[in-house]
Amino acid sequence: MRRLSFLVRIIAIGILLHVYVGIRIIPELPVDNAVKWLCALWLVLSVLLIPLGMIARTVERQPLGDRLAWAGLLPLGFFSSLLVLTFARELMLLVVLIVGALAPQAIHVAQWETDSATAVPLLALLSTAVGFVNARRRARVVSIDVPIDDLPRALDGFTIVQISDIHVGPTIKRGYVDAIVDAVNHLKPDLIAVTGDVVDGSVERLSEHTRPLSRLSARHGAYLVTGNHEYYSGADAWIAEFQRLGLRVLLNEHVVVEHDGAQAVIAGVTDYTAGHFDPTHRSDPAAALEGAPGDVLIRVLLAHQPRTAEAAANAGFTLQLSGHTHGGQFFPWNFAVRLQQPFVAGLSRLDNLWVYTSRGTGYWGPPKRLGAPSEITRLRLVGSGA
Repeated sequence: MRRLSFLVRIIAIGILLHVYVGIRIIPELPVDNAVKWLCALWLVLSVLLIPLGMIARTVERQPLGDRLAWAGLLPLGFFSSLLVLTFARELMLLVVLIVGALAPQAIHVAQWETDSATAVPLLALLSTAVGFVNARRRARVVSIDVPIDDLPRALDGFTIVQISDIHVGPTIKRGYVDAIVDAVNHLKPDLIAVTGDVVDGSVERLSEHTRPLSRLSARHGAYLVTGNHEYYSGADAWIAEFQRLGLRVLLNEHVVVEHDGAQAVIAGVTDYTAGHFDPTHRSDPAAALEGAPGDVLIRVLLAHQPRTAEAAANAGFTLQLSGHTHGGQFFPWNFAVRLQQPFVAGLSRLDNLWVYTSRGTGYWGPPKRLGAPSEITRLRLVGSGA
């Protein structure tokens, strides 16, 4: 009942926002009435389709569920840009009105209103098209050097390839995952880190599409930690499936990796919010180090959310690898992420802890990325003097 009430409120807000955009943009368009009515019809269809896209993952019948997702998520991406650009137009017109009041001969207010109304949907279409291409192409490889104090010589150049937030689900399928796995294996890493949110749906529905993960290959293996979306999708079943695929799932635990005579601790924690779903899965970086040899100073933590960093720093980790944020994925969500997470993307420092936050290897929701490209991250440990 609570979920239904929440959905009704979201739909009501969505209707109001569509009405707002329609009132502010459509009357100002320099087109005949027939085209204006078509624009209004599109907004009505958008109101109907977007909720379908949001609930499509609950539709068991396939391929109906996936088709509903595409039909709703594409309009969601477009309307998001349309709404933001409409807000931006309001601010611009406010400036135009002020200038027009101060210098009536310097500016033609009516022309600005018409031209800007035309620009809003055109720019929304362009951003949606570019964002779609960015989201659907295979993630680029990003190389990062992480300087480590007192790094053993044998670990200088040790490479970890990180993938995160693939979100296999209604719009991301086996071919997309295959391309990622091929790119990761081509890098020939020493170790692979999968930092959560691999899936958006049940094992029954998606196991065929996550199967390529079984091909991940690295000298010291592939390790995985859960993200919040694993808990939305049935974490226990997915943990068993990931293990069946040959991934080592780290649940508040660690392994000691031997590399050319040197050692490193590779630890992993459950998602920051996991305890809300299963109290036995409460995320605990300190517990992940229990029993680790005290003389091994290189300690790497896989933690889905960057906000684990404070606990990781207190526990004595050297490096934390996270995801979750998608780098904001597209404007204006990059600003919203900062309200919840201490880091949005890239390499950051918290006391003696390095934190790398991946922008994600897939995408979530609308197939759209602008200003936050997806990535396969190749991290190389180097001595701090390098």
